[in-house]
Amino acid sequence: MSTIVPEDHPLANAVRKALSSVHDPEIPVNIFDLGLIYEARIDEHAGVHVTMTLTTPNCPMAEVIPGQVEQAVASVEGVSGAAVELTWEPTWDPQMMTEAAKLELDFTGKFDPAKFAAKKPTSLTFNRKERPNR
Repeated sequence: MSTIVPEDHPLANAVRKALSSVHDPEIPVNIFDLGLIYEARIDEHAGVHVTMTLTTPNCPMAEVIPGQVEQAVASVEGVSGAAVELTWEPTWDPQMMTEAAKLELDFTGKFDPAKFAAKKPTSLTFNRKERPNR
């Protein structure tokens, strides 16, 4: 779950909005809601230190996303500077996503077989009773 510390800092909402503007191009959800931001800590000089991860250490965007995060946070009016630390501990897990992100990705963890059942038999249906005419 993504956290801004302190939550009541005057810049907290703007930093959250900036972090939410960054997307992993392979996933249609922003990195804040994905839970990739472990913490964004705002210090007494309005500097922001972001600790984040990626969905996998082999992420092809590993060289790009942290830079986008740094630029987005540094561009917030009132922020004196931004630093990004990439970590692999704890390992990212889909359960770290917000409920909104899970719904957007249909990753609720609930399986509804009715959604995936064939509406009528197809040529790939197993155990069919009739053979096609030849």
